[in-house]
Amino acid sequence: MPPLQGRRRPPQLDRTTAALPHLPGYRNHPLTHSRPRPLGGDPHDLQRNTHPPSCRPGGPPRKVTAITPDTTSAGRRALLDREARLRQLPEVDRDAIRLAQEPHFARLIEQITATGGCSHPVHLSGSTTTLDGTTGEILHRYDTRHEPGERLLVRCRNRRATVCPACSRLHAGDTYHLVRAGLLGGQNVPDTIRYRPRLFITLTAPSFGAVHRTGEICRPRRDGGHCEHGRLVSCGTSHAADAPVVGQPLCPDCYDYTAHVLWHAHASKLWDRFVIDVRRRLASSVGLVQSRFAQHARLSFARVAEYQRRAAVHVHAVVRLDGPAGPADEPPSWGSTEHLADAVQASARRVLVRTPYSPAVGELSLRWGVQIDVRSLRIDGEGPDDDAVAAYVAKYVTKGASETGAGIDHPIATWEEIGAAPVSDHVRTLMRTCWYLGGLPECAPLRLRAWAHTLGYRGHILTKSRAYSTTYAALRADRAAHRESDRPSVEAPVTEATWRYVGSGHTPGAAQFAAGIAEDLALNREFVRAARDEQRWGE
Repeated sequence: MPPLQGRRRPPQLDRTTAALPHLPGYRNHPLTHSRPRPLGGDPHDLQRNTHPPSCRPGGPPRKVTAITPDTTSAGRRALLDREARLRQLPEVDRDAIRLAQEPHFARLIEQITATGGCSHPVHLSGSTTTLDGTTGEILHRYDTRHEPGERLLVRCRNRRATVCPACSRLHAGDTYHLVRAGLLGGQNVPDTIRYRPRLFITLTAPSFGAVHRTGEICRPRRDGGHCEHGRLVSCGTSHAADAPVVGQPLCPDCYDYTAHVLWHAHASKLWDRFVIDVRRRLASSVGLVQSRFAQHARLSFARVAEYQRRAAVHVHAVVRLDGPAGPADEPPSWGSTEHLADAVQASARRVLVRTPYSPAVGELSLRWGVQIDVRSLRIDGEGPDDDAVAAYVAKYVTKGASETGAGIDHPIATWEEIGAAPVSDHVRTLMRTCWYLGGLPECAPLRLRAWAHTLGYRGHILTKSRAYSTTYAALRADRAAHRESDRPSVEAPVTEATWRYVGSGHTPGAAQFAAGIAEDLALNREFVRAARDEQRWGE
């Protein structure tokens, strides 16, 4: 058969390239983005050796540059070797290599660094235009169309260290300054508040049943004894502080899980009743009408909720007595630390909250536990250190549910998720109790199923009164203003911004880069702190 004129057999390299689309990220992978270059030949030889679609059999032959079979085979083997090595790497490494070969890789690293190595950043798309308020001249314009992936990464601002260590560290720093400003002044709070009546109090949950505890002997009892379910009500073991059995009930059938969950659901309301009663007691003790207490003094506080090993919430709070105008006003002459401490202790033992009647559980009267700790904060060093109190509160607000052993960090959607949750049997029973009570019509306002992952507790981890100190928003605004201080000031600027949410999180490779950047920033802060302390002690 006579040979066809004007036709040439396509190079064997095309069949290799056609077999690669099954690889992860093939279309955008740097190794397969364009046709491979034959080893030892002209980079344009492969294109000249491929006929356009308009070439028909019988047409005039096209001048091409021949490629020897050995060169083509060598190029094909090199490509296959590289792809085979990539397939053997973990997904994280393959994605990191892909990102490192992108043209905008340097800018991506800049964005990740700007977020402090946030583990779950929010992706935004849009633009911002800054105008001169007087002339209308465009001073600055930013658009994400020039960014990698046409998006900008911003912090997730999650307080939990188990979700985002970088953002939780920033949140802990803000919390420290917020609490410290209410103890020693600063952040637009006068320094004179350090001489005011101040208390650090701890209010615990009541007992819902006997649990294992730390100490020399867990539950000593001479006669031993058994409960009505046939289980021992004593334990002669000395448990370590980190023992898994600590906080677990001796008899799960005797433990009042219903009261535990309902107490959590009403804990915030119990705190509100407590604060109101403290004000009333302070007023009545000096002969004032309770409704006129605000004309003579103001009670300021900041409280943090903490889960105990038995998965019950207790409250740490800083309480301060100010004048009627708040931190800028001195308290009345009758206001003293001892007077405030007496009112706090009396109110903690007196207040209660009654739950709505339910045919299934009846009506419960909820109170604080018998363990109440009230300590005065003194500037002369006789009480707890103010900085230590602020650091303790800041440290706890970043803890996730997995660190405290109470619940999980995300809401529960179905009953089956409770059985699969990585928690203890005690916590799992509390979550199931939340789910059961949440289905009762009389408990619907408590939204217990929506808060089953926190064991029914619906309050914020940190709350404060309005006049205690500064706010998170003010601290973030000061930080943003500090970053913008290097730019030239403009009188009456006008900003026009258009943004929309387009996604969140990192690819596996970007997550690895973010973790490394966050670790480097943390180490750098440690070195700076150590150098600062060394300089301070040297002076």
